[in-house]
Parts: sequence; structure tokens; C-alpha cells
Amino acid sequence: MARVVTPSIREMGAGDIAAVTALERAIFPQPWSPGLFRDELAQSNRRYIVAESGGEILGYAGLLLVDEDAHITTIAVAERGRRRRLGSRLLISLVDEALAGGARHLTLEVRASNVDAQRLYEAFGFAKVGKRKNYYRDEDAVVMWATSIDAPEYVERLEALRAAAGEPE
Repeated sequence: MARVVTPSIREMGAGDIAAVTALERAIFPQPWSPGLFRDELAQSNRRYIVAESGGEILGYAGLLLVDEDAHITTIAVAERGRRRRLGSRLLISLVDEALAGGARHLTLEVRASNVDAQRLYEAFGFAKVGKRKNYYRDEDAVVMWATSIDAPEYVERLEALRAAAGEPE
């Protein structure tokens, strides 16, 4: 049996766009284009990361920073990367990026039908605060916020999540 290599998480670069958009097309019904990813990477207030194992991109995630708020723009994990806490590791990295960028609050939209993702976000302290009708053209989005991510209580939550995901402190 082949040894499972723990994916490393690193900054996304232009050289990752082809693999990321292939994964995007495999996962999402309305995938982002390569040009959109290029535009996102060119913005100074955006942070994009990838999870890579053996040269294969197994996941990616993005963040938009605006003053004290950070918006998770996207997060995706390949089918073969799921149930390995990779989504948690990507989210931990985004929270770290948000904090490093001076953010105090996080927000995101998630498909109303994506209950598994909503559970993950709730574990990270996100609360459902509203709905965006037809956000995904074919489905509503649930709007979620995690506030005061710089507070000691949230830092403790993040450290517990980091330990559960096997991330170094």
C-alpha cells in the first residue's frame, strides 16, 4: 500500500492556475475561469493558497482582505483529498492570513445545500446570519460570519482546531 503523504499548504502562484481550474471544473457547476484566477492573484488584497501532495493540487482556498473584514472567496478540496482534514487545514491557513492582514472578522457564502461545509464553518465559529437569493444562479447562499477572530476565545478555538487537524502551532 502506498504511503499517504500529508499535503503541504503554500501560496498559490500563476503556475498553479491550470491545475486549480481543472479542479474547479471538477467540483463546481459554475467554475471560475483561468483569467479570473489570474486577476485574483494580481490583487494586493487577495491571498490564495493550495494544498499539494506529490506535485498534485488537492485543494485551494482564497481570501479577500478589506480593513477589519476578510471574505473567504473560495475553498475546494478534491474528492481524493477529502476526509483527511484538508478543508480544516486550508481554513486554518486562511484564518492565519486574515489575522496577519489585520482582519478581525471573517465572512463567506456557502451553498444552502452544502450542509457538510456549513458544519465545518460552524466548527470555526461561523454563524449563519442571512441568505443571498439565487447567489449561485441555481441556488441560494447562506451568509456566515465569524466575528472577533482576534479575541482570546477565538485564538483558543483555532489552536484546538489546529491540533485536531495535525497542524503545527
